[in-house]
Amino acid sequence: MENYILKTENLNAYFGTNHIVKNVNVQFKPNHVVSVMGPSGCGKTTFLRCLNRMHELTPGTHTEGKILMHGKDIQDLPPILVRSKIGMVFQQPNPFPNMSIYDNVIAGYKLNGVQLNKDDRDQIVQDALTRAALWDEVKDKLGHRGAFISGGQQQRLCIARAIALKPDVLLMDEPTSALDPKSTSQIEELIQKLKQNYTVIVVTHNMHQAKRISDYSAFFFLGELVEYGVTKEVFDGPADKRTRGYISGDFS
Repeated sequence: MENYILKTENLNAYFGTNHIVKNVNVQFKPNHVVSVMGPSGCGKTTFLRCLNRMHELTPGTHTEGKILMHGKDIQDLPPILVRSKIGMVFQQPNPFPNMSIYDNVIAGYKLNGVQLNKDDRDQIVQDALTRAALWDEVKDKLGHRGAFISGGQQQRLCIARAIALKPDVLLMDEPTSALDPKSTSQIEELIQKLKQNYTVIVVTHNMHQAKRISDYSAFFFLGELVEYGVTKEVFDGPADKRTRGYISGDFS
């Protein structure tokens, strides 16, 4: 079997008649961090949202081509299952404001109608918060609202909420752009630890961040995947002049 966890074949995405993602073919290996780079409006976030079928939630959108997870086309799977196996963390931390920290972590199970006994719930919450490097900071205030902790903690809470469902892939759309430098550093360190258990795909505008955190990097331009490879090779010797221009800052 091919060594990939997620793969796209001739993936295209549209907003109405606007062709946003164009014929993308790419494979993601297990337990790697992948950075997705490119100028604003190049299709990065749309591509990311296609990977767990969130793109289709916007009226007037559609996709063509295949997205394979463990060899199965995700279009043939229930969306709820897809989004539990391919979790997502957004640019702005978005814990459910009226829920406690505890209930935020377990929310995916409740929303999906999964019945768990208290011991199982407690264990899932502790495991997810521990993997999100947040347990020690909040273990004594699990009943407090998730919206009342710091921005960096909220983002780690959102990561805990995603990984509580035991996904295989974690998508992150500029997860540190709304955070201060200290919180950004904490999230970057966390991403490095998360790849032990998940494949992490991160959209980022920050090229220095991409170099720090990722094993592989993808460069998008005008909806096309221009270049994809080992991060060091993409940055040290990009094959395409558009990638070279973007990385050097001499890009137009």
